[in-house]
Amino acid sequence: ASAMRAAINRRYFDKENGCYANGAQTASLLPLAFGIVPPAERSRVFNHIVSGLLESGEPVIGTGLIGTGWLLRTLSAHGRADLACAIAARTDYPSWGYMMEHGATTIWELWNGNTADPAMNSGNHVMLLGDFLPWLFEDLAGIQPAEPGFRRIMLRPIFAEALDHVSASHQAMPGEIRSEWRRDEAGLIEWTFSVPANTKATVLLPSLASEPTAPAASDVVSTDGGWRGDFGPGTHTLRVLPTKTARQEPVLT
Repeated sequence: ASAMRAAINRRYFDKENGCYANGAQTASLLPLAFGIVPPAERSRVFNHIVSGLLESGEPVIGTGLIGTGWLLRTLSAHGRADLACAIAARTDYPSWGYMMEHGATTIWELWNGNTADPAMNSGNHVMLLGDFLPWLFEDLAGIQPAEPGFRRIMLRPIFAEALDHVSASHQAMPGEIRSEWRRDEAGLIEWTFSVPANTKATVLLPSLASEPTAPAASDVVSTDGGWRGDFGPGTHTLRVLPTKTARQEPVLT
């Protein structure tokens, strides 16, 4: 893996411009999403992607089947959930909203699925233009598997400023996982989540308005990215102080 990473950077990384290959959104997005970009260059590559998205003023998708699968989550992971929300809310071409405006009930293979040649134009192609659904559950609601089959759960929602309320549930093998947050008039977040029986959840947050009371959480620690705690089965509520910082990768024990 190290040799492949070095070879890709040696061949495709444009150090002068802080991008990969021809500078297209996908060309730089995938190395960033896959951890190929050298740590010292990540902010430059990310800024190049953002500049491309905002070239016309409003965020416009410039990715296709492969790159779109990583777009919203990568933007959110690097502190620009606002751009991800703006892209997700668009209804003009190209966007998921454009599909809905033209009668789609599933995700098309092509952004212009309403006008493209039907010979190679699937009307249900979620695996390629499908970053939208994982982003809703894994980023906005924060429901992620820490181990296969949700034997252990990770909960780390992004409290995007464009939204005041998010509610989601996932029926995993251990049981139903729920996550719901709401922003009050003062800007504080009240977040309620449910952990099913026979498992536990590691919670990662930017900061808390008040510490949870025992025995709700154990192994509570402060991290460079904010706050972390382990929660057992049951329904828990936390008051959260949202921040604009980029998401920090967790250290699981």
